[in-house]
Amino acid sequence: MTDTPKFTRRVEDFICGHCGKKVHGNGFTNHCPHCLWSKHVDVNPGDRKSGCGGLMKPTGIEIRHGENYILLQCEKCGHKRPNRAAPEDDVKEIIKVSVANIDELFK
Repeated sequence: MTDTPKFTRRVEDFICGHCGKKVHGNGFTNHCPHCLWSKHVDVNPGDRKSGCGGLMKPTGIEIRHGENYILLQCEKCGHKRPNRAAPEDDVKEIIKVSVANIDELFK
């Protein structure tokens, strides 16, 4: 029995399915740095084994060990996944996502 890797690095450029901007991948790029949306293409990061293909909406921000994670949810199947924020991510978008869901923190 062989172990399936939990991460496969892929250097891929793509056009964001939400905002339409071109994104230059670096092998760790898993969401659009302009609007923070992603696409549900992986079971494990980089494996491209998900057959869903739905757009993943940023639904919140979580801080883990001092790093920001963008919480994403697939609009097609409901799958949820955190993605580490990247230095090139639009800070205004991170703030918008944080503030949009602030009421959830106080329930």
